[in-house]
Amino acid sequence: MGLSAIILGIAVGLFRFLVLDWTDPLHCGALLNRGSWLDKEKFTWQPDGCMLHDYRPRDVQNCIGPKQIVFIGDSTTRVLFYQTAHMLDSKLPTGPPNDNRKHVDVNLTTSYGADVSFIWDPYLNSSQIHQLSSGDHAATSRPALLVIGSGLWYLRYANASGGLRAWETNMERILNNITKSKSRIADSVVFLPVEQVVGTKLSHERAATMRSSDIDAMNSDLLHRINPPAGFMSSESSRPSIPVAFPQVFNRMLDGSMTEDGLHYNANTVRAQASILLNMRCNNFLPKSFPLSKTCCFQYPSPSFIHTIVLLVAFAWGPYLYFSLHSIGDQGFLTWFSKEEAAPLVLSVAIAFIYVADRSGFWLKEHKHFDPLAFGFFCCTSLLVGFATVKRSDKDLGFLNRDQTDEWKGWMQIAILIYHYLGASKISGIYNPIRVLVAAYLFMTGFGHTTYYLRKADFGFLRVAQVLIRLNLLTLLLAYTMDIDYLSYYFAPLVSMWYLVIYLTMATASRYNERTLFVLFKIVVSATLFTMFMREEKILKFLFGLLERLCNIHWSAREWDFRVSLDMWIVYAGMLFALVINKFHAFRLSDDRRWPIIVKMMTGLSVVALIWFFAFEISQESKFTYNAWHPYISFIPILAFVALRNATGILRSAHSRAFAFVGKCSLETFIMQYHIWLAGDTKGILLIIPGTRWRPINFILTTVIFIYLSDRVAQATGYVTSQICGGQPKMLPSSVSNQSRNDTSSRVELLSGDGLETPKEFNSSFDGPQKLFHFIPPQVRLMLQKFYQSVEGRVFLIILLMWLVNLAWTHKN
Repeated sequence: MGLSAIILGIAVGLFRFLVLDWTDPLHCGALLNRGSWLDKEKFTWQPDGCMLHDYRPRDVQNCIGPKQIVFIGDSTTRVLFYQTAHMLDSKLPTGPPNDNRKHVDVNLTTSYGADVSFIWDPYLNSSQIHQLSSGDHAATSRPALLVIGSGLWYLRYANASGGLRAWETNMERILNNITKSKSRIADSVVFLPVEQVVGTKLSHERAATMRSSDIDAMNSDLLHRINPPAGFMSSESSRPSIPVAFPQVFNRMLDGSMTEDGLHYNANTVRAQASILLNMRCNNFLPKSFPLSKTCCFQYPSPSFIHTIVLLVAFAWGPYLYFSLHSIGDQGFLTWFSKEEAAPLVLSVAIAFIYVADRSGFWLKEHKHFDPLAFGFFCCTSLLVGFATVKRSDKDLGFLNRDQTDEWKGWMQIAILIYHYLGASKISGIYNPIRVLVAAYLFMTGFGHTTYYLRKADFGFLRVAQVLIRLNLLTLLLAYTMDIDYLSYYFAPLVSMWYLVIYLTMATASRYNERTLFVLFKIVVSATLFTMFMREEKILKFLFGLLERLCNIHWSAREWDFRVSLDMWIVYAGMLFALVINKFHAFRLSDDRRWPIIVKMMTGLSVVALIWFFAFEISQESKFTYNAWHPYISFIPILAFVALRNATGILRSAHSRAFAFVGKCSLETFIMQYHIWLAGDTKGILLIIPGTRWRPINFILTTVIFIYLSDRVAQATGYVTSQICGGQPKMLPSSVSNQSRNDTSSRVELLSGDGLETPKEFNSSFDGPQKLFHFIPPQVRLMLQKFYQSVEGRVFLIILLMWLVNLAWTHKN
């Protein structure tokens, strides 16, 4: 089903890209001609198939430089002028200071030095419009954006102006001047459509002369002059014969509820129109760096030379390894991805799919939109699927057993995915519990690794390599292929950092780990030192500066400090909990006759704790207020959930297979959602089927593709990790049951798979580089071969390769 969905998605993408939108690859036509309001309040405008950028003053300064933005026309153009100026600088007015200053020219300057001017010329017959349209000025002095709007005054004062005939003659003259101009009159020229009116709200005098039928005729005339009909496979977005943009969508944005006088529309509507103008002019001129979330009138950047090499290697590595070991003729296409040794092929295909999805216009991207009903529907549907797939074991699987922790990770990941897809971060009552779910992942990290080291005392390099490679393999591949800062995929770096903290804490004087008080002392000292480290900003900035100088790595110390500080102590809470549970099993406290009473008390206390937490988080003024409390209270709902989930043997023996399935690939879903479920580096959503109205079908199709690829990539990264580390797939402890220490049900997979050794021929593919050094003396070659085949050697070579690539990498400003 997943592979079929991918094939369908590619077919739909090809048809849209090559047939439907072949004349509008940058989505400029879609921006200017098609779109809809996402919300009933008509606050968020969505162009058809692309994403708008929310412009700030510095953005526009980078776009237009020392040039001007000029508006010329009537009162409707003046309203657009003021809203545009206010968008560029919130200190600028949103309208004329008084009624006596309406019919005059206006010049405004933003705090960043950008000049915005309005020329009052409702008939477009002044010397200024003649001078502007003739192009009699140097390229350095011409406006960056010229916006021309008129028409309603010709209708309102038809007797004095000459009416439609005079308007038509004047428009022909202006457009001819623009066409015949020896030089461009402005970097971008926009001819506004004549604004549609609401007749029932017009004054009696206006309604007598301003008729919708006349306005429609005027706009039809403008459209055919600016965008004359093309031939075969014509499109409304085809290249105009006159270098003028005509945003037909402006009138499609209007609604009778948006105006009081039937002529001038509210600030939000006009602000959306101003945003379209700025996106049309500036999107392709701003720095093309992360996040690539402005896709209207935007051409994706071409990769640099070193980036191109990385892409070619990433795309070709998997197919080369796979097909060099297999004959294509004796197997069907669908079996290519079904074998363990296909892991590199799966990774290469997934990386290529992700790159095409979020670094090209092959599929569309649109804005997220929070809908309370959709949020409730998705959550309830997920719960129903989860409960419908509950499976019960014949025996008590133990406290926080493997199936249970997979289930826990799964339903949390689904909640986080829904939260991200609908853009619910602005809703404090949803944001706060989601923060607890992220903290719960870190709690499990502290609990699982600490439990492992208490029981196994395996502090060797192999274990460290297995954990870190498994956590970071996909993240690093995407960081290089998508040209994204590694820390932007914050979860994998965060868990990796905390794993190293746990490792150093437990490995220090590990021979004394049998002594509970000593381990407790180490955890407290570790927490104290780490807190002091994070509180001293200069240390983190110094380390990040060192990485920049030595490795050409550009990380934000401020962003990383926020990510770490938000969950500063929850990992240590998990470590302490692991210590408690370890002693609980050692002393067999569950055999005590008073234990059932204690369980009932803990259950009641947990219910009260959860009720208190939800009441507390909802009562907070904003999510920023809650963030200040979060590091200190996040352990309360987590421990309460753990207690309730393990309160009885029946609960411990049952788990949801659907949630557990997602839980086994939760790391991959968290990372891959950035590009193939969401889009624009998480800022929007991916649309495979074009059309905003088809979002529900798109949701189903992209979800199937996303979950399928996440599952396949989770298995593939497990196998590749096992090959790099030279052994069988290992287990990462994430839970401990009350069964024997050798019981695999007490562990969660580190490397996805069934634990079987991969075929020898796949492993031999990693021995290829030694054949290149046949000219080296045998003893030296043997030493190099042993080094290459060791875990330490392979990790060293990987780090060396990344360092060299980093040094050669060119960063976009």
